[in-house]
Amino acid sequence: MLNSIAVATTDKFLESESRLLAKSLNLDFLLLHEPLKFVSKYDYLLLKTLDGIAVAKTGKGAPKPVYVDFTSGTVDHRRRFGGGKGQDIAKAVGLNKRANLSVLDATAGLGRDAFVLACLGCSVSLCERVGFVRAMLEDGLYRASFHHEVAEIVAKMPLLDADITAIDTSEMFDVVYLDPMYPHTDKSSAAAKKEMAFFRDLVGKDLDADSLLPYAMRLAQYRVVVKRPKGAPFLNSAEPTYQLEGKSGRFDIYVLKSLDSPST
Repeated sequence: MLNSIAVATTDKFLESESRLLAKSLNLDFLLLHEPLKFVSKYDYLLLKTLDGIAVAKTGKGAPKPVYVDFTSGTVDHRRRFGGGKGQDIAKAVGLNKRANLSVLDATAGLGRDAFVLACLGCSVSLCERVGFVRAMLEDGLYRASFHHEVAEIVAKMPLLDADITAIDTSEMFDVVYLDPMYPHTDKSSAAAKKEMAFFRDLVGKDLDADSLLPYAMRLAQYRVVVKRPKGAPFLNSAEPTYQLEGKSGRFDIYVLKSLDSPST
């Protein structure tokens, strides 16, 4: 059973906006008058603050809230020192063969992989179907649009209204990227583990993950890239054309047409 979540704020000036957010997500609203450690009715809260929208665990010993933030921390460090087109994700989508690719990130989550690809020159359209995650992502993109170092990057990351199942096949992308939820057991940083724990608790495993692959195949011109943990089965039991193995996971690449071939 998935854990419960409600929209909350401690700021009376944000109450109206927070109530509208709760209504749009079909969640309860809570005007918070006590520290998170004393909240017991909900496992998590989607906090509307002056700094943005965050997800926060409640109860004693709860870690700090998590925001979508493209301007500091590990995301910013990776932008500046991440290894450029030598990164596995860059090779997986084919940036070693062609620049300025159009990518559909159909399972955007916190938008981190999409941000890496946008930093490397891709235009990346984002899909996120989980309501509270989408609200966090939209908020993070909005805040980043005012930051002088990343505004041009997030301008290449439109958040689509539809999920992958509702995108018309007339709208093709060079590459479709999938990273469905799976019980990860990797050696991520403590911060990454905390964030993934939040999502596993609230979202659970993508039970229909296998069905995403056929949609991706129809929307990709050149390849579909699937990010998987080590030991995870192939998505939809479909063996990829080839794989890129990393320290904690892998990329399964399904080649539909060579990126070396001339553009049409």
